[in-house]
Amino acid sequence: MTRDELVAEVAGRVTTKNLFKHILAVEAVMRRLARHFGEDEDRWGAAGLLHDIDYEETKNDPYTHSLKSAQIAEELGFDEEIVDAVRAHNEIHGLERDTRMAKALYCADPLTGLIVAAALISPDKKLAGIDTQFVLNRMGEKSFARGANRDAIKACSELDLELEEFVSLALEAMQGISQELGL
Repeated sequence: MTRDELVAEVAGRVTTKNLFKHILAVEAVMRRLARHFGEDEDRWGAAGLLHDIDYEETKNDPYTHSLKSAQIAEELGFDEEIVDAVRAHNEIHGLERDTRMAKALYCADPLTGLIVAAALISPDKKLAGIDTQFVLNRMGEKSFARGANRDAIKACSELDLELEEFVSLALEAMQGISQELGL
């Protein structure tokens, strides 16, 4: 399945504009991390695109979220590593994240929300107006973007990435698609 075909599949299942932008942001971060680690950008990007494909269907039942996404990924013909990464990104299931891809998806998901929230409080409300230190400072504010799981973000250490480097890579990725994100 090509990226364009997968984006169309996601767009057919995700009607909420902000959720679709979140999915694109996670894809961009996953692609950037894949490039950093010398991994396959298309496969890692696919995991990012698929991770919340079920969210509108499962939003009232967090215990099925990610399980349904993984099922969809499998039905679409994606390999076991992608399916497992998608399934394990929802910590509610307590599944092991035993691949680099799974660990990256788990960390990237909440970081994108924190970065968006940081951009929205900058004077121009644009990703270009913030830097890594600005995001790290906001991360340290417990009342800021409470939904962004700081422990999940800090799990980047399992990828042998320092927090500052992880935030920098993610911010760079999101800035690269700022027009698509409307930021």
